[in-house]
Amino acid sequence: MIIESVQSEVNLSINNVFNFVQDLNNLIHLLPQDKVSNWEATSRFCSFKIQGGIIIPLKLKSTSFPTEIILDSGEKSPFPFVLTIHLQELSPNCTNGKLVFDAKMGKTLQFITEKPLRNLFNTMSERLKLHFDLER
Repeated sequence: MIIESVQSEVNLSINNVFNFVQDLNNLIHLLPQDKVSNWEATSRFCSFKIQGGIIIPLKLKSTSFPTEIILDSGEKSPFPFVLTIHLQELSPNCTNGKLVFDAKMGKTLQFITEKPLRNLFNTMSERLKLHFDLER
């Protein structure tokens, strides 16, 4: 199953957005606080539970500065997945960002998880823009 988030335009340089997102401690700012619990993080790992009981552990797998951050499913994940954050420079102070989630799971689990995961990744993409707009 592949889920592609909406794209968000962030009024900040691609280098600044990349540096923020690659530190997994910062992902808490992109999550819907009312739908997330059990948050744990380091700069290279984070884990949280979304509403509906799905635990999402993420570990930093690789980066391609400044355009791509690849996160892998952690040990406690109910299914294997990769979450890729794509960044594109639109201008020196404007960056486009989106998330692409690629998971290997059965049809039943896919049916149950697709909508909440799509909502989560769209929210994360939208909150990336909102986070930097609020800091200004």
